[in-house]
Amino acid sequence: MSETAAPCPAWLDRFRVEAPRMTVPPTMRPVPTARPAAVLILFGEGPHGPDILLTERAATLTKHAGQPAFPGGRIDPEDDGPVGAALREAHEEAGVEPSGVQVLTTLPELYLSRSDHRVTPVAGWWRTPSEIAPGHPGEVATVARVPIDELVDPDNRLTVRYPGGLRMGPAFRVRGMLVWGFTAGVLTQVLRAGGWERPWDDDRVEDLPREILDLAARG
Repeated sequence: MSETAAPCPAWLDRFRVEAPRMTVPPTMRPVPTARPAAVLILFGEGPHGPDILLTERAATLTKHAGQPAFPGGRIDPEDDGPVGAALREAHEEAGVEPSGVQVLTTLPELYLSRSDHRVTPVAGWWRTPSEIAPGHPGEVATVARVPIDELVDPDNRLTVRYPGGLRMGPAFRVRGMLVWGFTAGVLTQVLRAGGWERPWDDDRVEDLPREILDLAARG
């Protein structure tokens, strides 16, 4: 771990104010009976500027196989709530040292219908970055610090069409990953809340690739 802790930068000021007020789409309003979970939206300053930590699930999993995601998982009784769960999962999945993370805020709870979880996104500033690597090779295939500049690059943004053509959603093509679904939806709101979003062609629509659909079908 680095010995130097970086103060929370000014480029996060707008996000810290706007994030707790983010709107929840009707399809993602929490269901009280769903299982509680949490994810960590971890902001850092890497060699290519401000970034966000993403993982990619292992292709061998039975749920969310091969999908890019924020570190996270179910809230255990010993976690003492969403913050503890998000930090624990980030440590287990990516090697993030919880002591090096300054929690900024929690975002409104969201419903993930596919796995029947109500998810609390926890936003953090990586004040003391640690070395990262997949913590569970059978669960996590890749860990990446994705620069915000790459996420907002119009060339890396698109809309994906789900099977049947009746439903579409935002997506990002970054670092060899196609980020879609729940994670892409949250990222879209995060970038907007932080004031980083740039105009992009939302008429650029592509079908979800067959290999991704095949992996998703396992769940």
